Amino acid sequence: MTSALTLEQLTRDIHEGRIDTVVVAFTDMQGRLQAKFIHGDFFLNEVAPHGTEGCNYLLAVDVEMNTVQGYDVSSWDTGYGDMVMRCDMDTLRYTTWRPGSALVIADLLDHHGHGVAVSPRQILQHQLNRLREMGMIALVGTELEFIVFDDSYEQAWDNGYRHLTPSNRYNVDYSMLGSARVEPLLRDIRLAMAAANLTVESAKGECNFGQHEIAFRFADAQTTCDNHVIYKTGAKEIAHAHGKSLTFMAKYNEREGNSCHIHLSFRGLNGELVLADDNDAEQGLSALGRAFIAGQLAHMRDLGMLYAPNINSYKRYQPGTFAPTAIKWGRDNRTCAYRLVGHGPGLRVENRVPGGDVNPYLAVAGMIAAGIDGIQRNLELEPAFTGNAYALETDRVPTTLRESRELWLGSEFILNSFGAEVQKHYGHLAEVEIDAFNRSVTDWERFRSFERM
Repeated sequence: MTSALTLEQLTRDIHEGRIDTVVVAFTDMQGRLQAKFIHGDFFLNEVAPHGTEGCNYLLAVDVEMNTVQGYDVSSWDTGYGDMVMRCDMDTLRYTTWRPGSALVIADLLDHHGHGVAVSPRQILQHQLNRLREMGMIALVGTELEFIVFDDSYEQAWDNGYRHLTPSNRYNVDYSMLGSARVEPLLRDIRLAMAAANLTVESAKGECNFGQHEIAFRFADAQTTCDNHVIYKTGAKEIAHAHGKSLTFMAKYNEREGNSCHIHLSFRGLNGELVLADDNDAEQGLSALGRAFIAGQLAHMRDLGMLYAPNINSYKRYQPGTFAPTAIKWGRDNRTCAYRLVGHGPGLRVENRVPGGDVNPYLAVAGMIAAGIDGIQRNLELEPAFTGNAYALETDRVPTTLRESRELWLGSEFILNSFGAEVQKHYGHLAEVEIDAFNRSVTDWERFRSFERM
């Protein structure tokens, strides 16, 4: 996808004083943008042609930015060296919510000029290259839900994230009145993302109190993932400017969680339809399309750690909450983990397993790898499920991060598709999160044990 902002235009903007700062950013393991804010002239003279540097510990820390040991890529023993942040100029764009600024996504390189294998964007690129060798490309759309609170981020922190006030006090799913209450914020987010070259479709209310979703048009896989992380960061910054806060965490409370449904389809290199076939009157799937879905079903459990990367992620998977528990597929069936939607050029699979905390590069890479394996092995697809999949006794979505980690580390499919380095690195990420949680004492424990135990 061609950027709306070219280097030539950026040069004019900087020289004429409209832009003074260029943010060079990349996505870390947790799906967050990490960045350097570069003065405009220095960006043009030094960073645009040569890149900039960042410590490689940024791919070896926990959520709190602690320097965690046990990673091969970065440690005290290796001296915590730098990695090169090489700008992908196709991602250059304005960030109008920050006056005088633009942003560009960077790829990470080691000192030999090789891509850093455990970088999420590199992991996705590896799967896209495999797919291209098979004569196909991936088109992707992501749907992120979030909950808006009237409290600022600082107030939420000071209150220990308790007793926050949601911006809607009741279920506003599709409610015109409910969405209007939050429209000043939603409108600012939509307009800012459109100025950042995202194609905005719509906004709507959701089920949890204060919960909303802004939808964007699909694009090629890498563009969608780049847009996803920019939108997620920008939405938080814009909420802060409104004196509000919003969260994408998978399960904020006992009501409906925040999902990130991922829509994926494969096309030929020139846009040819490869998953769809009108001769299949029932589902509209080609033989390749059927094998593609079969691959998703076969490897969902192995890929659970990419779809649900945090302890909190697994609390979404409750019956009757629109978050899946059964590894089934169905035509327009929201009780299944995989939902087939659309027809002809719009035919695609919706993965309903990921939550709002997902790293999109990793999740999309996992779906592509599963599709490739299904196609290469010509896996047979089971019949589409009709009815309530929550009531089934069948293979289930993993229920804990520990279970997902064991499946990830024990999977030959993961080893063959992603390589030993990636398998070990992200297995250790899950171990770090599990150990941190096991050391923590929660409010739940205090309420149950302080007096009554």
